[in-house]
Amino acid sequence: MNIAILASGAGSNAANIIQHFKNTSVQISLIACNNAQAGVFQIAQDNSIDSMLLTKENFKTSDQFVQELQRRKIDLVILAGFLWLVPSNLVRAFENRIINIHPALLPKFGGKGMYGHFVHEAVCEAKEKESGITVHLVNEEFDKGEIIFQAACNVVDCSADEIESKVRALEIAHFPKAIENFISKM
Repeated sequence: MNIAILASGAGSNAANIIQHFKNTSVQISLIACNNAQAGVFQIAQDNSIDSMLLTKENFKTSDQFVQELQRRKIDLVILAGFLWLVPSNLVRAFENRIINIHPALLPKFGGKGMYGHFVHEAVCEAKEKESGITVHLVNEEFDKGEIIFQAACNVVDCSADEIESKVRALEIAHFPKAIENFISKM
């Protein structure tokens, strides 16, 4: 199994996935990122994984990235804190083989602009009793793909920062295992 990880920031989820699949038949072959200053590039370097900077040109308006994934014989694409909408050509080329994690219990608190702390603030303002993570397949709309895993936590009387901390713990505990379970069914 050959995986590419797409990230936009520090790369903590990417690092967790890399660690989880070390010494297994699953290979993380590429880390791609749309932020030249992102910490995920250092994680790629520290783990001897090829990396690639994504631009609007090579990701959104051409087939260059899709062709790169195909050249590398990528089987599965993982979005680990990746903030751009996945273009149609990539969704079609890897239909039902792109997985994303969202820091809320979809279908609530999803869609454009709902990422990171914005999600946790919305959950807090809505006075939700629980929040959590959703691992889902990616389609051409933000956070609308088929849900493959959810985990919840109690957030009664929690601040947005407290919610973020609880959700982060769920990501670390469950995201790599959800990917592993999905792979086992491929």
